[in-house]
Amino acid sequence: MAATHPTRPTQTTRAARTHTAKQQWAGGLTAFAGVMLLLAGLLGVFRGIMAIAHDNVFVTTPNYVFKFDLTSWGWIHLVLGALAVVVSFGLVRPAPWARVAGVGIAGLVIIANFLSLPYAPVWSVVMIALSGFIIWALCVVQGEESATGS
Repeated sequence: MAATHPTRPTQTTRAARTHTAKQQWAGGLTAFAGVMLLLAGLLGVFRGIMAIAHDNVFVTTPNYVFKFDLTSWGWIHLVLGALAVVVSFGLVRPAPWARVAGVGIAGLVIIANFLSLPYAPVWSVVMIALSGFIIWALCVVQGEESATGS
């Protein structure tokens, strides 16, 4: 009677599993970045509407180097937020243009929130950190995909 021995995984099956794991990791990070960009965009839209509708909601700093009228500052956040929402839908549907656009929009959100630090300091720091995580997730995905050869 012949004894059956469990087969050991070959190098190709291990490589296929590693490739699949990297694809799942990259897909998960892209979904994370898409959802976070959607949230950042929606919050930017709401923040922009607040600044446009009621300027007195925010504190003004008289001696800030980067002076903006709160209404123009609100329009900037509203437009960036709307663009972030559009790009986030592209990230969820993995469109090729969305990763580059996501990094660009997240970078612009960082700059806009840095310039609006005196008006909402805690919120600006939170949005800068969130946008940093979005950029990290999108750049790591790019590195993972090029490492696997996809």
